[in-house]
Amino acid sequence: MPSNLDTLVTVFGGSGFLGRSVVRALAKRDYRIRVAVRRPELAGHLQPLGRVGQIHAVQANLRYPASVEAAMRGSHAAVNLVGILAESGAQTFDAVQGAGAGAVAKAAAAVGADMVHVSAIGADENSPSRYGRAKAAGEKAVLSAVPSATILRPSVVFGPEDQFTNRFAALARLSPALPLIGGGLTKMQPVYVGDVATAVADAVDGKTKPGATYELGGPEVLTMREIMQIILATIGRRRMLVSLPFGLAKLQALFLQFAPGPLKLTPDQVALLRIDNVVSDAAKAAALTLEGLGVVPDSLEAIVPQYLWRFRKAGQFAHKGA
Repeated sequence: MPSNLDTLVTVFGGSGFLGRSVVRALAKRDYRIRVAVRRPELAGHLQPLGRVGQIHAVQANLRYPASVEAAMRGSHAAVNLVGILAESGAQTFDAVQGAGAGAVAKAAAAVGADMVHVSAIGADENSPSRYGRAKAAGEKAVLSAVPSATILRPSVVFGPEDQFTNRFAALARLSPALPLIGGGLTKMQPVYVGDVATAVADAVDGKTKPGATYELGGPEVLTMREIMQIILATIGRRRMLVSLPFGLAKLQALFLQFAPGPLKLTPDQVALLRIDNVVSDAAKAAALTLEGLGVVPDSLEAIVPQYLWRFRKAGQFAHKGA
């Protein structure tokens, strides 16, 4: 049986939050990994995740198909992780998550490579948010070029360096109150980044059904209010949770979209919060889930204390309840 060292996997967006975990998971399975990113000189942190020569970075930008084609040369599989939470200049949802995903798929088809595309549970051509509509367009473009591609739709992903739990923990350090958009009733199924990476590696291994769409969620369905309460309990801070109607949140977002760090909020993000972000009953029935892949997902409460301790008043050595 040939070793995975004979298989080259090109990972687009491999230097980001999810990308680091995916590169680590693939390296553990002995794949050769080419990481295609816009700034390869800033991807040196990936080198220690594998053996000498196993991981190398190249320049590619999904808005420039020629660079994507060059990154795919000689590859046996492509993994597309590229996504943005807010638009900036030429980096629009349509350009990156729609047309960009299609560019990767066309390049993969040209060299006969398999493909794994990471989308989001919010992907829907009728979504009230541009983010959700662009994700749906990306899925359609991928399956059009590579019908056998595996689509992975995670719910909100958490873990070290995420822009979810870290964001609210940072906001709790700055503000005496935390907003609950729409009353904090939106349901989510937070999924650990390591579990998503395992699903990606399983798909590269060929363990997924060709052309299938998997929905990845954690073991619990939680409202935004419950998630905030877990974060506050973890960092040992008491803050008021203030309900904010969607209309008022959208108005504030017109100004906060230009704010820095954890204060940033865009109108599109407000629109996305109008819809629950959980694994569908159809995906569960078809076993197109983490459990269907044999992955036992980790819960939010089991993982966040491992990295959110830095937001406690006394840091890692703060006594609970003190």
